[in-house]
Amino acid sequence: MKRFFYAPAVALAGAAFLLSGVLHAGPQNQAQSAPPQKADEYRAVLDKYCFACHNSRTKSGGLTLDKLDLTQVADNADVWEKVIRKVRVGMMPPQAMPHPDDATRQGLIAYLETALDAASAAKPNPGRPLVHRLNRNEYANAIHDLLALDVDPATLLPADDAAFGFDNMAEVLGVSPVLLERYMNAAGTISALAVGDPGIGRSALVFPVRQDASQDVHIEGLPIGTIGGILVRPTLPLNGEYQIQVKLYRTNLGAMRGLELPHQLEISVDGARVHTASFGGDADFKASLANITAAADAVDARFTIQIPLKAGPRSISIAFLEESPAQGGLRLQPFIRSSNDTLDATGHPHVERVIVTGPFNATGPGDTPSRRQIFTCRPAGAADEEPCARGIVSTLAHRAYRGTESPNDIKRLMEFYADGRKEGTFESGIELAIERVLASPKFRQ
Repeated sequence: MKRFFYAPAVALAGAAFLLSGVLHAGPQNQAQSAPPQKADEYRAVLDKYCFACHNSRTKSGGLTLDKLDLTQVADNADVWEKVIRKVRVGMMPPQAMPHPDDATRQGLIAYLETALDAASAAKPNPGRPLVHRLNRNEYANAIHDLLALDVDPATLLPADDAAFGFDNMAEVLGVSPVLLERYMNAAGTISALAVGDPGIGRSALVFPVRQDASQDVHIEGLPIGTIGGILVRPTLPLNGEYQIQVKLYRTNLGAMRGLELPHQLEISVDGARVHTASFGGDADFKASLANITAAADAVDARFTIQIPLKAGPRSISIAFLEESPAQGGLRLQPFIRSSNDTLDATGHPHVERVIVTGPFNATGPGDTPSRRQIFTCRPAGAADEEPCARGIVSTLAHRAYRGTESPNDIKRLMEFYADGRKEGTFESGIELAIERVLASPKFRQ
């Protein structure tokens, strides 16, 4: 399907969004003005007790009050909030200086607080942050909440910069042309996966196991009676056949570990066993002594299967069947970590990575959580398509833009739906509209 996004267009949209934030970041309430009589009264109080130190010439404590307009308190809300805090607790004026009586002090505080509260009530929305965007984890969480779809953000977006140990600091979360391009690619990938685009191509998902992970004990989440292995949760785009490949760990010299004794490896999908394979023992061990590479390749070939699976999130577990603890007791004192020695080919076998490839012979998108989340209605005929699409798009935009969508936003998304519908089906139109939603700065920021 043809894509309609271009990096310059998105960059301009982002710039327009940032400009709108700047325009909203000015004085919060020009219309909220205080009564001139009260303003003159409390300006005289400030002139008597405060201006001697906090004026444009002395600027004591970096604070200047004599140039501020008491009839427009909201224009300098941050300054007057500091004044309220200091005056309320008696820190200002200083102890050695003259102080107003309690009634005057309380009146000044009430006057300032009333003006600030009125301005806040008139414009309760402070606007969006100017230069903040979702980091990778926040982006993945937003996708999950919006589309009921779990994605690995590390495969879609580059790593975020960090400051003071945090990767969600607004000042370091910049937006570069390369990042915009990655956002575009991610939007296309995610929308196709969420809708179940029949034209989606085959892909391979690789799930590595940390080399320093011990695999001589039971791992939480895997079937009882197994040790080691890995549990992976891929989201499959379509109903069809998928190939599952398991690769065992090899030493730095290329020798596969654990071939001196017999073992069994089990592959399960959604808790049901789909494949078991035996390896190790005299035959495999002798073959490894003759040719370590050929022997290891022959063993790995036993762990490749192709089976039909349904679209959506699946749980695939790979583990070794537990054996008698009497085996493998050659060392008097075993290492704390079972993968400690990268040269020793003895000991327990370890899973290195799992590869899930597909779909092959796809039969359709199936019934997935993301499709149930997206398609809240189904058109009965051609006349029902546009109203149904508008309802779907409006709901997604409201959630993705966090309630800030405008009629122009919905109009623009419906144009993308119409473009996608012309080239394909109702679902392809919805897919293109979702892609536009995910590419919008209103979603990412």
